[in-house]
Amino acid sequence: MNALSSVPLMPKVVRHAVRAVPAASVLLVFVHLARNGFRGLDTLEWTEACLVSFLLVGLGLTAWRRIRRNALGAVLELRDDLELGGGLIAAAFIVVAIGGGELFPIVYLLMAFLVAFLPRNAGLTLLGVALVFDGLVTLGAPGGGNGASFGMHALFLALFAGLYHLVLSARIAVARRAENDAVQKRIKEVEERARTFRLINSGTQDSFTGGMNQDEKWLVASVKEIEGAVGAALEVAETALRTHTCAAFLLASDDRSLKLYDCRSSSERVQRERFHAGEGIIGGVLKRQAPVRMNSPNGLKGITYYDGGGTQLAAVLAVPIIEASGLVRGVLVADRVTHEPFSDQDERLLTTIAGEVLRAIEVERVMTYIRKSRDEKDRFFRAIEELNRAGSPEQVFIAVLESARQIASLDFCAVTLVSEVEGKRMHRVARMTGVTASGKALEGSAFPDNNGLVANVVRYGAPLPGRDIKAMDRQVIFDEETQIRGLGALKIFPLTAGDRILGTLVAGSRKKALDQDVLRMLEVMAIQAAQAVLRAQLFEQMERMATTDGLTGLLNHRTFQSKADESLAQARRYQRKLSMILTDIDHFKSVNDTYGHPTGDAVLRGVAKILRDKARDTDIVARYGGEEFAIIMPETDAKGAQVIAERIREAVKAEVFQTEMGPLKVTMSLGIATGPDHGYEKQQLIDLADQCLYHAKRNGRNQSVTVAQMQGGKRLQVAEAG
Repeated sequence: MNALSSVPLMPKVVRHAVRAVPAASVLLVFVHLARNGFRGLDTLEWTEACLVSFLLVGLGLTAWRRIRRNALGAVLELRDDLELGGGLIAAAFIVVAIGGGELFPIVYLLMAFLVAFLPRNAGLTLLGVALVFDGLVTLGAPGGGNGASFGMHALFLALFAGLYHLVLSARIAVARRAENDAVQKRIKEVEERARTFRLINSGTQDSFTGGMNQDEKWLVASVKEIEGAVGAALEVAETALRTHTCAAFLLASDDRSLKLYDCRSSSERVQRERFHAGEGIIGGVLKRQAPVRMNSPNGLKGITYYDGGGTQLAAVLAVPIIEASGLVRGVLVADRVTHEPFSDQDERLLTTIAGEVLRAIEVERVMTYIRKSRDEKDRFFRAIEELNRAGSPEQVFIAVLESARQIASLDFCAVTLVSEVEGKRMHRVARMTGVTASGKALEGSAFPDNNGLVANVVRYGAPLPGRDIKAMDRQVIFDEETQIRGLGALKIFPLTAGDRILGTLVAGSRKKALDQDVLRMLEVMAIQAAQAVLRAQLFEQMERMATTDGLTGLLNHRTFQSKADESLAQARRYQRKLSMILTDIDHFKSVNDTYGHPTGDAVLRGVAKILRDKARDTDIVARYGGEEFAIIMPETDAKGAQVIAERIREAVKAEVFQTEMGPLKVTMSLGIATGPDHGYEKQQLIDLADQCLYHAKRNGRNQSVTVAQMQGGKRLQVAEAG
């Protein structure tokens, strides 16, 4: 046995001894005060100094124990509070005993602090401890002590503790009253929105009951879910369509007027009050029940959703929010102040988002109906809410698995996704629960189309198996290599969104069968999960489209500008270096003219890949426009930036692009500007980097130039073009 393995753990006796140090130190101080100890600095003995040191060690151990228990998430015990408070009280009375009665207010303040921040039982116990200490110090003084002083001290200790507790309680009561008023105001607002969404009938009572019953609490949650869905949809539309205003107007409960529900706008003049639903462009959308697109460089008329003297608009796109029954519930509006007409693609996107808004309303409407009629299924609806809140596919997987297990008491649950790879259907196990550690390793594994149950569910779009299977262990669920044992019942549901099947929800139990109510809830959950996955994928896709360049996959110009603002703000705040590189492919126009635009696109993609590979993980690489690229390099001076720039230039120079007309090589020129050497203003750095770039081009191309080199007139040795 080696030396390390032979070292035993701390003996139990030693651990108990260390644990007893805080209480023992307080007790020793208690005894010493009772024997008239600590009566002045001039009489302080070495034993008393050791006693003070022992008390400080005890306080240190108590503090260390509390910090450790908090880090582990463990609940603090009454003993922990008493050890901390007792140590502090002992230290305070040592100060009073040495310094005299003039320092006694320290004890009052300490007592108020302990009563405020410790539980009531601990606070009352420590008050008693303080009174005992006071009796030892005051009554045990030479000459018989002073009973009047002790009585005065006891009275003030009780007053400080009691009054502070009363003041704290009163402040909490006032805060709760203010919070209750805010809640009531919010409830009235929620009720109005619930009527707008048709979650409650127009003929119901004017307001909620004071205490809010369970149905009303669920109603508030439903409205909040719709608010979140509409807000997310408007953010997607604003980002993807580059709008001046993107707003959702819903019909009020009277079906005659429209009211702004939510908007993302650069204007403060968007109409907040109700206005007639039959006027202007929005009125036309409601009457025709079809999208309307209008644009004019001279400004549009018939805009009723701005206050008087609103912004002059050059382009408007409005789509109706229509239920399956044909009833119009509102309008989604997007506009621009610049003359950039909306395209067919923009119209399709906004129509899709309008459908998503309607879907959110309809889901919550159905949920509200079910909550009222089947209160005992509340766990089911909480699961649906979790799915609606999920913002990414991974969050959806976690929510659906956890919710399915709670609702149906499942012992095994999994989500699979299906995709096309080179024209062949592939299945992937996205997430699993109820499996061993080795089974957990299956997460992320993929298998081809086969005759297993999962593949057949995707193939036929219907839940399987159709009836109970006796030999469950011999069934192929995923593929031949994966066996799930110990199940008494199994049901696999397709994740269906419209006419698409995104994957499956696999539910298994050790019980012999799953009842029909549970199966129905799981089927509905699978539908909701599919919608949530599709919504999350759509949001991610829209976010990528809004932030990345479609040809190169780099960040686009608009995102570059915002990232530059963020990086410069951080560099300015912490006074850090930051460099910016602007690059340009030399003679790129001749590449397009000679080899054709498809070859030019291939060159742009190849150069973009080199930029990604050669830049650091912390650098921000973007396509600035055309054949120009930009790199933001946080915490990098001009010398470091030029090292990276030269690395990129050499890599581009060495790259060979194969074309129908033979091999093609290109070179690149780069300009570098650095803050704070040249300031932290974004446009100033961009302009300087651009000047350096053109300095490089004017002086031979295929080189990188810093501001210092440009201003000093220093010429770099021009590398020979490939």
